[in-house]
Amino acid sequence: MQQHGGGDASQRIARISAHLNPNKSQVRGFLGPQQLENALTGMDLVIIPAGVPRKPGMTRDDLFNINAGIVKTLCEGIAKCCPKAIVNVISNPVNSTVPIAAEVFKKAGTYDPRRLLGVTMLDVVRANTFVAEILGHDPREVDVPVVGGHAGVTILPLLSQIKPPCSFTSEEIAHLTSRIQNGGTEVVEAKAGAGSATLSMAYAAVKFADACLRGLRGDADVIRCAFVPSVVTELPFFASKVRLGRNGVEEIYPLGPVNEFERAGLEKAKKELAASIEKGISFANK
Repeated sequence: MQQHGGGDASQRIARISAHLNPNKSQVRGFLGPQQLENALTGMDLVIIPAGVPRKPGMTRDDLFNINAGIVKTLCEGIAKCCPKAIVNVISNPVNSTVPIAAEVFKKAGTYDPRRLLGVTMLDVVRANTFVAEILGHDPREVDVPVVGGHAGVTILPLLSQIKPPCSFTSEEIAHLTSRIQNGGTEVVEAKAGAGSATLSMAYAAVKFADACLRGLRGDADVIRCAFVPSVVTELPFFASKVRLGRNGVEEIYPLGPVNEFERAGLEKAKKELAASIEKGISFANK
């Protein structure tokens, strides 16, 4: 759903669609809450990037009060108009907005944990890129599992499980982990108030949406990391490697072997995640 302030959004988006290569795709515009049902009805995949971006000095939690309400409203529409859709939540803070979505769907009686995914793909994209720079590889040939959550220390790259296998010094591991965790802040500060990581986030969102669509199509071995209901920790949600299929998340993989550095990071991540998840649940149940 594309929203614009003022003017006829539908006409503007229709003009944009005329720029696409001829195919079966259609681009339509919808404006405001009154057109939410039209935007959602019949959808198989819904992507929620709505909200305000971060500015210098802001954390993802600073966005909570605005974005939480937006996500809640959109999920209420999804529960009514396309309850079986796979939902990709991008709106920050993902660690809190995904629990909000889950509570909305539970109240509506439409909750399916397989179909609700927080998009943490940008953390994986950054990890692959930063590691590839050091190794001199093509980032497309590098795979770094990133688990935990999608903010600060909750972002936990499992550098011990990189494919192709490689090794780093303890200094390199500390540097890479910190840079991956603070990649968003790096962009926000570089833009000096002019925006956040919109381009890289769009790229990551498309990659993840494409993976979901491939899963819906029945492609085999579509494996990505996502913030999903947890079966690998005691937390309600945790970003894990998952296999995508016709029902959304078909399988959640265990963490696998982690080293001492990663175990310490995991404990830090879980502590902060617990608070963020509870914040979202509390908001949804007010």
